[in-house]
Amino acid sequence: MTLRIFLLASFLLSSHNASAEYRTVVIDEWLVPWEDTRPRDPYVDQSGRVWFVGQKGDYAANLIPETGEFARYDLEPGTGPHNLIVNQEGMVWYAGNRNRHIGLLNPQNGAIKRIDMPDGKARDPHTLVFDSHGDIWFTAQHDNYIGKLEVESGKVSLLEVPIRRARPYGIVVNSDDQPWAVAFGSNHLLRVDPDSMAMTSIALPDKKARPRRLVTTTDGSVWWVDYALGRLGKYAPDNGSFVQWDLPGGTGSRPYGMAVDRFDRIWLVETGSNPNRLVGFDTRSNEVFSVTDIPSGGGSVRHMSYFEPAGEIWFGTDTNYVGRADVH
Repeated sequence: MTLRIFLLASFLLSSHNASAEYRTVVIDEWLVPWEDTRPRDPYVDQSGRVWFVGQKGDYAANLIPETGEFARYDLEPGTGPHNLIVNQEGMVWYAGNRNRHIGLLNPQNGAIKRIDMPDGKARDPHTLVFDSHGDIWFTAQHDNYIGKLEVESGKVSLLEVPIRRARPYGIVVNSDDQPWAVAFGSNHLLRVDPDSMAMTSIALPDKKARPRRLVTTTDGSVWWVDYALGRLGKYAPDNGSFVQWDLPGGTGSRPYGMAVDRFDRIWLVETGSNPNRLVGFDTRSNEVFSVTDIPSGGGSVRHMSYFEPAGEIWFGTDTNYVGRADVH
């Protein structure tokens, strides 16, 4: 029988004085030169260039932080790029969220290879992640799929989520090459067996929960942010236990973008406040230790990535900036 434990911890500090009680980190931001294009989902390549997409501008672009220079690569009009990732060879994969494809951009010559979703399904590729083989797992939020793209053959496999209007959103691949996703339209975590391609749904303790992003830590735990209830949650797959913590911003904190550093510290952004706030949570002491305002305000920080060599977390903002937080 699976052991299921649910604990909820509340922080005693109010949202009004939280920033004064915690230490802050240094955040730098660069204004993107293409106005009102929603730059998002930065990813640092092997040379240190920071790639991102312009969701409202139909482009992929990069920033050289040392010089502040930007370079833009236009995508097909109507692409609505939602996310990108960069492989070891410097090739850029992006999610064509509004015209049903995953694209491969060659920065050397600007050439784009388009891989369409099969049979009119998964029309909105959402978030992409690599596994250890360089293949890509992804979510398709409104069409209710988790998919896999085998990059060598271009084959796309789709798994329909067995929950109506589940809205699979954030996705990660853990150290065992196992994909985990959250169902933003429901109160579930989703796990895929990469060998059998079987999907398991795991109900969160509160039916009102709406998980939006997630990460995994080195002990195998799955951590998620609850956008609806203003919490950080932890699920332990080995015993089925849950623990949740109220965030400093309370029920209106709307946690969204999320990352984990090499010390297994969780970083998330409370988007319910203006300015947005970057929050650091120590998974060893189970305490919030850092709260820092986003200088540009943020609007909404939707996704973040961790660049371990420099100890940095990168993010994009709805206020048209690309940002960097020095977290260690």
